[in-house]
Amino acid sequence: MENVNNTYFNGYYKEIWRSYIPAELTVKETDFMMRHFNLKPESKVLDIMCGYGRHAIVLAEKGINVTAVDNLGEYIHELAETARNKNLPIHAIEADVIGYKVGKPFDLAICMGNSICFLNREDTLKLLKMVSSHLVRGGYLLINTWMLAEIAFNGFREKAWENVGDMKFITESKYFLHPSRIETEHLIIAPNGASETKKAVDYIYSIAEVEMMLSETGLKITEIYSIPGRKKFTLGEPRAYIVAQKL
Repeated sequence: MENVNNTYFNGYYKEIWRSYIPAELTVKETDFMMRHFNLKPESKVLDIMCGYGRHAIVLAEKGINVTAVDNLGEYIHELAETARNKNLPIHAIEADVIGYKVGKPFDLAICMGNSICFLNREDTLKLLKMVSSHLVRGGYLLINTWMLAEIAFNGFREKAWENVGDMKFITESKYFLHPSRIETEHLIIAPNGASETKKAVDYIYSIAEVEMMLSETGLKITEIYSIPGRKKFTLGEPRAYIVAQKL
């Protein structure tokens, strides 16, 4: 199946995603990164599937050198303009994240906002292998997701709707096996009555499956949090922050 990241996050959803994640969560997540990974102004961070760059911008404002990669030009162009206007150390790159290659090593790679679950197992392994090859020995990968099996099974709903900002967001989901995934039809209705339909595919992996894929690519889980740096993950938590280290 096609990576939905190629089409899903443009259009109306670009602004929905921006308003969906509270700014204070981004601050807490980046504060955790600074402390837990001992980041300093000379540190180098690779932000994979960076979107509009909510983490890249905050980290760069702290003096961290960030390479931010996404395959959607709208996001990258916006992030590059923000970096220029604020004179931030961000290198914004429009590229296929799976095949991305650069010579310099990174101290930390981040894959946030559930992005890891857009990929099937084959592509997830390719992505993790790419990330591992770009990390210094002893460097870290931080993954944020809410589609682990230990989370998704507990919270699965076939139908739901909510208001996000001034947009109405209606979803209808189905669970499939082989591979384990949730396919969701999203209907987004704007205040003027215009609408947009999106289809999302989230691949579901258990912690054991994630651990196995990380191991295959030279990475090892060191901790899993539900609240970064404050609370370790337990069954049924709404989100997970997986910390893995390059061996």
